[in-house]
Amino acid sequence: MKNFLFIAFILFSFLGFSQNTAIGSQEKLVFTASYNMSGLLTDFAQVSMETKTVKTSKTTLLHFKCKAQTYSKWNYFFKINDTYESYVNPNTLSPYLYKRDINEGGYYKFMKYNFNQKTKTVKSLMRKKRGNGTFWEVNKSYNFGRNTNDIVTTIYKLRNLDLASMTTGSAKTFTVLFDNETQDITIKLLGKETLKTKIGTKETYKISLAINNKDLLKGTNSNLLWLTADKNKIPVYAKFKVAVGNGELRINSATGLKN
Repeated sequence: MKNFLFIAFILFSFLGFSQNTAIGSQEKLVFTASYNMSGLLTDFAQVSMETKTVKTSKTTLLHFKCKAQTYSKWNYFFKINDTYESYVNPNTLSPYLYKRDINEGGYYKFMKYNFNQKTKTVKSLMRKKRGNGTFWEVNKSYNFGRNTNDIVTTIYKLRNLDLASMTTGSAKTFTVLFDNETQDITIKLLGKETLKTKIGTKETYKISLAINNKDLLKGTNSNLLWLTADKNKIPVYAKFKVAVGNGELRINSATGLKN
């Protein structure tokens, strides 16, 4: 269950550069997360994704905020309270600040990236909690590639990819910066499917995903994502399989859409 939200978000993300035509400034998506517990797929957490405009003294940014929280009845079993945030250019979605604050079953970690888009450098801060309750920090600086983004920014850049121009079976590889490491991720377009969801019956793009040279996600075509085949490209359903089990994400509501 550790790093659950990372796995879930990976299923909502692959990279293709484009101007932002899909993401508005007042959007809110809410999902139910389910996990296989003792052979039964059980609803155990809510995942939300929100956007808003933030004005600084120098510029205007788009703020992405993603949260995952277990339903109260499961907190005694494995409590999750995770927040992921990114501040980006509202047109290109280039990231400037990323923050990750996770609390999962007593495990705590805070990550922050300050991106310098001119020099293509990032300063990172990692803060973790020791077993005795004290904290320790690690600061790093390094370069990043033009097509490297944090996980939250990647989620939203996905929705500006021109999926209609991709052919069934075509694949793309992209890079995500996570825990001070880059992860190469390959996606494949499997075609279209029509799904019944809580926001209506939707024509969707069906996509498979794999992390290169990693054991985080297991199985061929076991990690799947469905996006609405419209201008918003909303993630409405996802299935994932990891070494310790499998789960799903299902959309509950979608408000404040751009298109």
